[in-house]
Amino acid sequence: QVRLVESGGGLVQPGGSLRLSCAASGSIFTINAMGWYRQAPGKQRELVATIGWHGTTTYADSVKGRFTISRDNAKNTVFLQMNSLKSEDTAVYYCNMKGVVTSTVNLNDYWGQGTQVTVSP
Repeated sequence: QVRLVESGGGLVQPGGSLRLSCAASGSIFTINAMGWYRQAPGKQRELVATIGWHGTTTYADSVKGRFTISRDNAKNTVFLQMNSLKSEDTAVYYCNMKGVVTSTVNLNDYWGQGTQVTVSP
């Protein structure tokens, strides 16, 4: 019913930048928030950043000052600008949407397929 399509991942040198995007489509009634999670090899999936549909943001301590989350409400799209990338940022990044689908009253989570970010010299 809901599809989240991520793009923008790739290979970058330490100190470089990448911009991820995620577009949501399908039978969406409302979107309460969108965000990004990541999972490094052998590690648990962790929250990176979230943004409410009125602009309230949260960030993991490890990315504050380096990453910026933003959104285009009209296009149901969320972005993650990643600057000053470190090797520790290497992970699969997943888009998340908290919303309500058409004809329901239940708030649910929806996930993208993930996009690989590799930071290496």
